[in-house]
Amino acid sequence: MPGTVLLLAASPAGKGCLVDAASVLPVLAAVPPAVLAGTDTANVVELADPLEPQAVLTRLRAAAAAPGPLTVFITGQLQLDRRQRLVHLALARTTASTVRYTALPWHWVREELRLRAPGTTTLVLDLHADAETWELMRTRPLDSGRNSAVYGRIAPPPGRRTVAAPSYMKAVATILRSGRRPALAELHQQALARVGSEGYADLVLGAPGAAAPDPHSAITAAVQSGRHLDADALAARHEQAALQTHGPGSSEALHWAEVRADLAMFAGDAVRSCRAWLGVASARLAAGQSAADPDVESAVDRAHHQWGRITDPARARELGPALAELRTRVPGPQGALDHVQRQLQRLS
Repeated sequence: MPGTVLLLAASPAGKGCLVDAASVLPVLAAVPPAVLAGTDTANVVELADPLEPQAVLTRLRAAAAAPGPLTVFITGQLQLDRRQRLVHLALARTTASTVRYTALPWHWVREELRLRAPGTTTLVLDLHADAETWELMRTRPLDSGRNSAVYGRIAPPPGRRTVAAPSYMKAVATILRSGRRPALAELHQQALARVGSEGYADLVLGAPGAAAPDPHSAITAAVQSGRHLDADALAARHEQAALQTHGPGSSEALHWAEVRADLAMFAGDAVRSCRAWLGVASARLAAGQSAADPDVESAVDRAHHQWGRITDPARARELGPALAELRTRVPGPQGALDHVQRQLQRLS
């Protein structure tokens, strides 16, 4: 029986774009349809930066009604409807204030696939989340229904003024272009391996039974199961190894310092996360990186965000001067330094 493949790549136009979703379509389109579907023959439907959620729903509904195996490849970004707190897939016209009307509610995807026979539906996802959705993902997993096998990743928002690449989906497409489709769990692991350390903070989506490689997936698994101390201990061992092998200020050591800063955030320890991000920013500057470097700006911005979440006034007073000093060198968003100074005055 022929298979059906739906290729959906969507992201907002303009400054709200987090990921260049459509860039993956030429690579996926170069894969033979039968390889995409894992069947002898297949029909492929491609949606590139669609404008209307109802149009996407119509194509999704038609694909879900087709007999035979269905594989849905979705690349894009997740945003939150602030009023109802529902996750949406952003489309070309989506802005932060129009999510409810211009984006595709994720539960539509779940509901359209709900009645398909178990074992016939696969979702392959490469999604970036905005800041609000990323916070939500820490405590509420993305619900794609019980009847669908799901593989892929959800990545945190990239740094300011940065548009991320759909590196996981490009890795999947590159592997499939060889003409051979490995078992999905194997394909998933091969793609994660190609993403490598770039995906250290990602939430890895894998169907039951998928093995966890790289140490990054093991850390992700520990976080998702609530074993935050285990996750940090594993990252700490790799950080120490990187320091001994490559030295302070090396990209390897900084990478693991950033991993531990994010792990502290996932554990709800704003003090430890803020302190870690302050250390990363200072180390990058000491290594000669410019204050305008996106990695430096991102570290300071994240330290500032975590500082604002500290509930203990004494700890906030302790870390505030270091943040203010960094803000004089890395100003960040307009008014950021003033915000720190005002908060320090209030805390005093």
